[in-house]
Amino acid sequence: MKLKTKQFGEIEFSDDLILNFKEGLVGFETLRKFILIKPEDTLFYWLNSVENPDIAFPLFGLRLIDEEYPQVENHEAFGIVILNPDPLKITVNMKAPVYVNQDDKTGYQKILDDEKYSLYYNLFTE
Repeated sequence: MKLKTKQFGEIEFSDDLILNFKEGLVGFETLRKFILIKPEDTLFYWLNSVENPDIAFPLFGLRLIDEEYPQVENHEAFGIVILNPDPLKITVNMKAPVYVNQDDKTGYQKILDDEKYSLYYNLFTE
């Protein structure tokens, strides 16, 4: 398949790379099919909608921030990143992780009821 994305232009991928989000993501419940893109030389992943290629979410692996971040069996936890031209203002949502199982091609988002995790965790500091 081919997908014309805002971030990467036209990309080609096979159907077996599509991740299915049964309930979508918070605020984007109607979008259920995504691909996970990992550009070279970056710590960020991109979760790009197949149904609406203009919608993409930058992601960051939450275990890189907190080795004891809550995990779900066979799923990797990612936080949605809020980008900013000023690196010191780039934040990661640790409160509502996106869990991805790349083996069975599924994912979901969960809101954690734990004050330990912030909606706006500063990814970079001085």
